[in-house]
Amino acid sequence: MKAVKDSATLWLVVWMVNNIGVTLLNKASFKMVDFKYPYFLSFVHMACNALGSQIVFRSIAVDNRRLSKDVSASPGIFQRWLGKIARKELDGRGRRFILAFSVVFSLNIAIGNVSLRHVSVNFNQVMRSLVPAITIVMGLALGKSISLRRQLAVVPVIIGVAMACFGDMSYTPLGFFYTVCCILLAALKAVASGELLTGSLKLHPVDLLGHMAPLAMVQCLAVSIFQGEVSDIMRRWETELNPFTVSALPLGVVLFSAFCSFTLNISSLMANKLTSPLTLCIAANVKQVLMIVISTIVFNIEIEALNGAGILVVLFGSAQYSYISVKEKMSAGGATTSADSKAVSSNERGDEEEQKELLASPLKSPERRED
Repeated sequence: MKAVKDSATLWLVVWMVNNIGVTLLNKASFKMVDFKYPYFLSFVHMACNALGSQIVFRSIAVDNRRLSKDVSASPGIFQRWLGKIARKELDGRGRRFILAFSVVFSLNIAIGNVSLRHVSVNFNQVMRSLVPAITIVMGLALGKSISLRRQLAVVPVIIGVAMACFGDMSYTPLGFFYTVCCILLAALKAVASGELLTGSLKLHPVDLLGHMAPLAMVQCLAVSIFQGEVSDIMRRWETELNPFTVSALPLGVVLFSAFCSFTLNISSLMANKLTSPLTLCIAANVKQVLMIVISTIVFNIEIEALNGAGILVVLFGSAQYSYISVKEKMSAGGATTSADSKAVSSNERGDEEEQKELLASPLKSPERRED
């Protein structure tokens, strides 16, 4: 029987808790501990991810040296959990791709945190449900083939978002603008990351994180300095934010949120490794429901009847879209596997027939045999 740490259920729970925790901690840092610096918060997140990925790489390098000397030795904790991760050397074109992706990635996180400062968690989550619709539009613009079923599946999501956003649902016009930018960036990030992970580069997700996080960290820090966040933090440090003389809570929430952002990436990898895509989609929709319920209670958010009905329509539409998307991917994968198997079987039968033909005609030279 597998150990508890290898349990798919455990990793799904860890992923879900981290996902909810990061969003609620980010909102808490803005609303409860008055750490109103979304770009600096994103910098801390990226710094933690860059540091964490380097720790993973160093640990795996030490493991590889140890295993090369003693093949009977057991691999370290990261290799047991994440498998073998080989870092790829990038050429100029690959580095340009990573740089461009890091800009999209850092903007997605930073604008997402800015959005959370100006809107409720519920509104943020409902609007994020539009990401599949934006992704479809981008895919069609790039000439990709997307089935009619999948296109129609996003219609209930769009209707539900319109219902949920009608009237007052704890957002401002500026917050609405940031949230729209957030979902556009999230869709662009989904398309770009898919190309980097499955396109010509075919990077391992942890390798991609290791290449991208340091660049995103520098970018978020530069924007934070430009926006005056760093100078404001320094001004408030001794009187409000110093964890040793005033209160450890603000810095504690920020650092814990950053730690959860890294463990979220790791648990996401493990959940992908140990479960099926359909299981992950179901878990993602359960997470969305829990996020809205918890944030409504924690942040005392009032929801009108129409807004509540809209949220339910969005959740139903998101679940339907996820199901259709996964079924199509599984069908396509099964068809490819079946075709490959038939091709291999056909090739094997052809080889066997050729061997029988040569054995039956020993005077016939293989070099002179006609196909």
